[in-house]
Amino acid sequence: MKLKIYLFMLFMSAGLMASTAGNYQLLSPGGQVKVSVEVGKVVTYSVVFDGVEAIAPSPVTLELEGGETLGENPKLKKTKKKSVDESVSSPLYKKNAVRDCYNEMEFSFKGDYKIVFRAYDDGVAYRFITGRDGDLVVKKEIFELNLPENYEVYAPYVKRGGTFEQQFFNSFENTYVKKRVTELDNKRLIFLPMLIELPQGKKMVITEADLEDYPGLYLLGGNGTSNCLKGVHAPAPAETKQGGHNELQQLVTKRHDYIAKTEGNRPFPWRIFSFSRSDKDLTNNDMVYRLASPSRVSDVSWIKPGKVAWDWWNDWNLAGVDFRAGVNNDTYKYYIDFAAKHGIEYVILDEGWAVNKKADLMQVIPEIDLKELVEYGKARNVGIILWAGYWAFHRDMEKVVKYFADLGVKGFKIDFLDRDDQEMVRFIYDAAELCARYQMMIDYHGVFKPTGLQRTYPNVINYEGVNGLEQLKWSDRSLNMVEYDVTIPFIRMVAGPMDYTQGAMRNANYANYYPSNSEPMSQGTRCHQLATYVIFDSPFNMLCDSPTNYMKEEESTTFISAVPTVWDETVALDGKIAEYVAMARRNGDVWYVGALTNWKSREITLDLSFLGDGNYRIEWFADGINADRRASDYKRTVTDVPSDRKVKVKLAPGGGFAARITKK
Repeated sequence: MKLKIYLFMLFMSAGLMASTAGNYQLLSPGGQVKVSVEVGKVVTYSVVFDGVEAIAPSPVTLELEGGETLGENPKLKKTKKKSVDESVSSPLYKKNAVRDCYNEMEFSFKGDYKIVFRAYDDGVAYRFITGRDGDLVVKKEIFELNLPENYEVYAPYVKRGGTFEQQFFNSFENTYVKKRVTELDNKRLIFLPMLIELPQGKKMVITEADLEDYPGLYLLGGNGTSNCLKGVHAPAPAETKQGGHNELQQLVTKRHDYIAKTEGNRPFPWRIFSFSRSDKDLTNNDMVYRLASPSRVSDVSWIKPGKVAWDWWNDWNLAGVDFRAGVNNDTYKYYIDFAAKHGIEYVILDEGWAVNKKADLMQVIPEIDLKELVEYGKARNVGIILWAGYWAFHRDMEKVVKYFADLGVKGFKIDFLDRDDQEMVRFIYDAAELCARYQMMIDYHGVFKPTGLQRTYPNVINYEGVNGLEQLKWSDRSLNMVEYDVTIPFIRMVAGPMDYTQGAMRNANYANYYPSNSEPMSQGTRCHQLATYVIFDSPFNMLCDSPTNYMKEEESTTFISAVPTVWDETVALDGKIAEYVAMARRNGDVWYVGALTNWKSREITLDLSFLGDGNYRIEWFADGINADRRASDYKRTVTDVPSDRKVKVKLAPGGGFAARITKK
């Protein structure tokens, strides 16, 4: 249900909005953000946030086939301004309602196009809208973000090097480099989101929303002297061939000389700049969700978020059983029994259940009887999710989805997309729509960052696009996963949920960690792992470790299994990017609190005043006194919440804190 309060202010004359001819200003509802737009030889905009210049005058143009460039030599017809204050229901999100409060300024130009700017108190966004008949071919979008100073940034480079064409094929997984804009490598593509440090401790995160039938945006850094970030898009594929990982991908062999051929009457993606005065505010930012298209699924009651017992990370490694563990029915029945015992909603069959290198989901290995597993799970209230390589799924989508929906499978984990050109963006929308018709959920892996599709098609329940825990199966100590864990809540999570796949019961401090494929471990403490279930947004959340390890750790497993995956309320408690983070979340009448630190031990005080009046009990898991030596050391405590609502927490190096709070 939506409660809408619209206050419309129409200004048909440019003079009513302009401080000087050709210059227009837009303030956010609370006045914290000011957008200045100049309609001159090109349309440019600049942004001031809380008295700090965040964006210097930057062009807004779109180059079309035939030599026309929207936003260049513009002929302004009229302007329109409006204010909106709206509460949007968000039932499968980190809160049950999102406030959408903004002021908007719309410029209409000759040539049947518009440029729309929105100012929120915590962000700015703009987009093009065209109103033309037939198709429209976009040669290039000129995205040039001019920064007033040589600011420091947190940038995730595409992991592979080479030409831009080679870099366009990537999994959107990497850690962050912190550099000045001019120090960035202008031969390395940066994928979004990306964070810029502004003066006075303020931050700006760049990303995009409503990315439909259009390629994703990359950025390039300065050339050693320029404070400008430039946009790059993958050209539209002209020819592809099957190949890649186990023949499950489509490799681009030829591209068009344009980035998109699309409908002429359409809105284009939102370009988003999210702001914060305090780092912690970024952990609870809603800009992408606000700007996504509303749900196209009328009935979402069948979409069931939850936990997933996962096989691949722990290498199907069971102990104390009388069968050979692996990709077979005996193993998956064991996972199902484990899930049923702990109230875990799903079990996933990851790669291996379909015949290898055939890219055909109808060819199932003889060791697997899917019908039997679905029925076995159904009898125990555990749903089955199937891993699917991109091309194996895409080549005959309707047949695949209908067949497995009829079989009783609950959804797919679709993997190895590894592109964000127009063709791949179309695919994720088409797959979402098709699966919604058959009441199937999707978890996208090997995929670009979320851009709001989870609002438009709520059956898209999670995304990867994160350098998740799987990296510790093969990475050495040079991968500082603990620092990454206290960085992504301020950057990657601004875009939306992330399937980081946490839950390791084998935990290691920095000195003791080593990569292991069959018996993998986490970096950081046990409580660090527990806290990620509270900190990380993940409506479809994995338990990555083996049932054997979980059953040896019943206290930890019981806590993890009980943590909800969607929330009614989220509160940002504290945090500093790359150092530590603390958050609280409510589901129903129960609150959960989580805190993480980097490799530095620290003591923080958590303010629980959000609880309000009443008496509360708190069950918490804190790093043990020896957690700096033995990372699995922790202490569980059950006590009353202090009347002053202050809880002091000691975090070991790589440590964490996780708590469950109930009213007495």
